[in-house]
Amino acid sequence: MTSFARRRAAVLDQMRALGGGVAIIPTAPEVMRNADADYPYRHDSYFYYLTGFPEPEATLVLMAGERDQAVLFCRDKNEEREIWDGYRFGPAGAKERFGFDAAFASDDIDRELPKLMANAPALFYALGSDAALDTKVQRWLNAVRVQVRAGVTAPAAAFDVRKLLNEMRLIKDDEEIATMRRAADITAGAHARAMRTSKAGLREYHLEAELLHEFRRHGSQFPAYGSIVAAGANACVLHYRAGDAELRDGDLVLIDAGCELDSYASDITRTFPVSGKFSGPQKTLYEIVLASQQAAIEATGPGKLFTDGHDAALKVLAQGMLDTGLLDKGKAGSVDDVIANGSYRQFYMHRTGHWLGMDVHDVGDYRDPAITATEKPWRKLAPGMVLTIEPGLYVRPAPGVPEQFWNIGIRIEDDALVTADGCDIITHKAPKTVAEIEAVMRG
Repeated sequence: MTSFARRRAAVLDQMRALGGGVAIIPTAPEVMRNADADYPYRHDSYFYYLTGFPEPEATLVLMAGERDQAVLFCRDKNEEREIWDGYRFGPAGAKERFGFDAAFASDDIDRELPKLMANAPALFYALGSDAALDTKVQRWLNAVRVQVRAGVTAPAAAFDVRKLLNEMRLIKDDEEIATMRRAADITAGAHARAMRTSKAGLREYHLEAELLHEFRRHGSQFPAYGSIVAAGANACVLHYRAGDAELRDGDLVLIDAGCELDSYASDITRTFPVSGKFSGPQKTLYEIVLASQQAAIEATGPGKLFTDGHDAALKVLAQGMLDTGLLDKGKAGSVDDVIANGSYRQFYMHRTGHWLGMDVHDVGDYRDPAITATEKPWRKLAPGMVLTIEPGLYVRPAPGVPEQFWNIGIRIEDDALVTADGCDIITHKAPKTVAEIEAVMRG
């Protein structure tokens, strides 16, 4: 049994525990870029997680009842379109290759899906995720309801199928972890390449090109997200995209970039000096961020709360803000005061991590889903979870802020796999300490 078939079986088990029914999981549509050119196609993560099927215009239907079934609707074989767009599996080929119990052409879905929904106790579907599909689902339900006089019943209950899948996707299996390790290695190599390439006079897009080259030449299909390559003051813009700003001697470059490999993301941020040598103020702030990340790593492991890493990093950052004069001790008070009143947010305004997997901001509740209270506690980490650890400092010019630190933006981000006894930094190959970065850039 393939990993995809095992996942389908696990979803069917959960559906049966809720009384059974029919689940509908579509893939992503193709999207036009302009005129007759479309964006590179990327399947829906939920759909692919259960199927491994790469083509657009496809829908997975799972039936949990007396006899479990996995049914695929996909594009039919079409010789003319295959000449233009490439090979299609077609229903017969998809059924055989991907192990479905049945497969139909997408054009037959209006006829066949009401049959599959008839007498099902419940519908498992992500209502509201796609307005066009919502309309189709309503039409299929109505096609079942009109058969009431013939003794046919329509689903009477509804569940969000994504809630079932989110918890599954949160814990990675061995295959997923192996893929994510490979993606991390590729991305680490890309960051090192950008460091080696960096020099005054280049533009941000030159370093972006080095990243994309390294991603693709090692088999990555896409960047996992739009690469952030931010020189100088641009590093203080959290979601800055690689532009045409010039790299200047004496400035830092912040790169937040990761490849996607076989549908799994990596996510690394490194900050380094344009010309290979940290200045005194840059090194001072960099060492604070690095120490805060190490504190977060040490607070990441099984049984720890998701927020423990953030809290540990925040204490180090807050102390650093006071020690360097970014915050006036006479006004800001102690570390506890800085954290309690939120004054640290002038220089650190985001959390320290997020789930990572098929999506760079991957699915899964951050609060404990097993608790029914209104204010749920943060969830505990467990082996197989993957999350980022990414503290930073961003110093914009402002009254009272030491001028030597103005326009310095630093973030250090790694990907952590929670293990049985702690966490494994799977992105460790990316140069990170001051000594490592300066050595790579000298080389």
